[in-house]
Amino acid sequence: MQIAHIRNKRYLYGRKIVALTAIVLCVCTQALGQAQKTKWVKRNNPNYDNRKITYGFLIGLHTTAYQIKYSEQFVTPAFDSLYAVSPLWSPGFSLGFIVNYRLEELWDLRLTPKVAFYEHKLRYEIIDPQDKTPDEVHTVETTMVEFPLLVKFKSERRENLRMYMIGGVKPAIEASGKKDLENVNTELEITGGNLSIDVGFGLDIYYPLFKFSPELRFSRGMVDILDNRANKYGVALDRVNTNTITLYLLFQ
Repeated sequence: MQIAHIRNKRYLYGRKIVALTAIVLCVCTQALGQAQKTKWVKRNNPNYDNRKITYGFLIGLHTTAYQIKYSEQFVTPAFDSLYAVSPLWSPGFSLGFIVNYRLEELWDLRLTPKVAFYEHKLRYEIIDPQDKTPDEVHTVETTMVEFPLLVKFKSERRENLRMYMIGGVKPAIEASGKKDLENVNTELEITGGNLSIDVGFGLDIYYPLFKFSPELRFSRGMVDILDNRANKYGVALDRVNTNTITLYLLFQ
């Protein structure tokens, strides 16, 4: 009744990761090449990293998908017609602010409150001997207010470049609140909050008037966000988590 499609999932996920990584590497390679050509130029903003607190804003472009675990009811005869529930990757974006606190030479503490717009899709694959029932793609749209609290570890600065790694926790709440009670049987119900672990890497590029940082970050949801397990979309599922890959463009 259930086939994991492991090869297909790895192929799709791999394409998303490779595409985002290629963008970041392209920007980094171009910046490094430019720095090698202009080593004689003085450092831009040489005292920028001596500031205790700095501010900025960010733009995030992400792709996201649910990770699901089937319920015990999924293997019962009642679900013989349901072949599988397959998460699909979907694009989205986020906007936010940056508050960066310098702990010491190579360590920063960073808060980046932001609003993120997500679209999660699940394909319910139906088995119909007469091929009259098509697969159903169910979409869950959410607007989340997120408060990532991150620790940033930086390399030594080389001319106008500095590599870094970053990680932390990301609590989030749904901006629109709970859905109407009249819709509980017509859509997949999720909770109004989430908690994720974020890890990533990036490159600080120093310009005369600001600092630009392309950053690639992976976010893994740590809590079960499935709310209603009784309606037709939730009864086959036991657990739902989030996976998100984001390319951030930070300006400080």
